[in-house]
Amino acid sequence: MTARALLLVDIQVAFADAWWGARNNPQAEENAGRLLAHWRAAGAQVYHVRHLSVEPQSPLNPAFGKVDFHPAVAPAAGEPVFEKSVNSAFIGTGLEERLRADGVEALVICGLTTPHCVSTTTRMAANLGFSVELVHDACAAFAQNADTSWRDGGKADPKFIHQAALDHLHGEFAEVVGVTEMLSEAP
Repeated sequence: MTARALLLVDIQVAFADAWWGARNNPQAEENAGRLLAHWRAAGAQVYHVRHLSVEPQSPLNPAFGKVDFHPAVAPAAGEPVFEKSVNSAFIGTGLEERLRADGVEALVICGLTTPHCVSTTTRMAANLGFSVELVHDACAAFAQNADTSWRDGGKADPKFIHQAALDHLHGEFAEVVGVTEMLSEAP
């Protein structure tokens, strides 16, 4: 059987900050917590990733004191934690080396935000040869700020952004699955 691990990406308290704007799927953290409890109960492998932004205005910058993990997914003693300052959990973190050393060949990924660090990490995982299942309802996205959009039309809806990111990943980089499906399977 292929060793399958749970990878939780950037599920941090900073994402509750109003700076981000409108968001879809307010249950993402709790759903990720359900997955984590399922993995722990089975004694399966779990890996945590935390974003430490170097952007001065970002709530994910350690200077704001909001980089802690969301309480629903706080790492337990002995669970590996990787810190990054870029979108991919694989760049500059040692994550790939640890996964390979632990015999992991398949990843179940969830986290924040869907079109950014989750998408980038999912794409890289697939490109590195890992089989990936991406849990859509344990991820979330924010509305795009009209000030940073390349197009006319105002802010894009966070639900649309979330779905579009998943659409681009499904079938090529990952299989998009739901929490209920994952909880019905052994990790």
